[in-house]
Amino acid sequence: MLLIQQREQFDLNMRVYESAKLSFHGVKGFDVYNVSIPFRWQGKDYIFGRVERREEWARSWVRLFEKSGQDEWSLVPGSMIYQLEDPYVSIIGETLVMGGTHVRYKQGKVDTYFGYFYRGTNVDDLYYFTTGPEYMKDIRLVEMEGGRIGVFSRPRGEDVRSKHGSESMIGFTIIGSLDELTAETVENAPYIPELFGKDEWGGCNQAYYLDSGKVGVIGHKCYKTYGEAGRLKQVYMNFSFVLDVDKHEALDQKIIGTRSCYPDGPAKKPDLTDCAFTSGIVMRDDGKCDLYSGIGDTEAGRIVIDYPFEGHGRIVSKV
Repeated sequence: MLLIQQREQFDLNMRVYESAKLSFHGVKGFDVYNVSIPFRWQGKDYIFGRVERREEWARSWVRLFEKSGQDEWSLVPGSMIYQLEDPYVSIIGETLVMGGTHVRYKQGKVDTYFGYFYRGTNVDDLYYFTTGPEYMKDIRLVEMEGGRIGVFSRPRGEDVRSKHGSESMIGFTIIGSLDELTAETVENAPYIPELFGKDEWGGCNQAYYLDSGKVGVIGHKCYKTYGEAGRLKQVYMNFSFVLDVDKHEALDQKIIGTRSCYPDGPAKKPDLTDCAFTSGIVMRDDGKCDLYSGIGDTEAGRIVIDYPFEGHGRIVSKV
């Protein structure tokens, strides 16, 4: 079934129990979007957010916010400023890891970009330790049994399209420690087949180790369409799948959220009015999940959904 048809079916049958926007304090005049998932560290709740002026693009900073109320987050004074986009977090052992995309300019134009990675135990002052492959976003880590670390890659480009038909692929490999996280290791991660159709793209946004030994993935899946007067629209949706690590196979793929699931709001550009760029899920006491997402490249939202990995195990990883 075509992705656009899957989306139509989801919109007809979606089950969203609650929908809200996040508010951010301490960054007046800036949007905060494409956030990490909320995480607990040394007794406090935090979130990293991409901070950018509405009228600018590819001029972002990642800042740290502490929870100050229901769906409210306040800037942590004096915390490190990272010249990154689209942050994410994972906890590996006793170490907090934060990654994001660093954009490099040349003569006033975007030249290239890389995934940068920071680690440490002081949440407001993490240290850079490695860089991913050139032109690759959405590299994600997950701690697995025995101290192993699962690594997801996301190559995208015309070379991928010519070989596979889709604009991007997702790869997966396993390393023994953070010191083994190199550009070469990520680049060579074997691809997971049958995730994307012709001209589709997407990636892993947050990964969760399950007590079954599988890995639950919360990601984004995308396609382009053309609306009135042939205007381009880029459709970004929240989706999930379960990785059978032994078989290197994606199970139970499904859409779990679209832009229409979240409260109405502005878009940074006309082609991003249908954009929900996934952050990840946080389990709730009632067995459901809070699903977090950037919306319209201007804001961040939260919806409550059913547990997407039902029948494949429970989450045991810390983040």
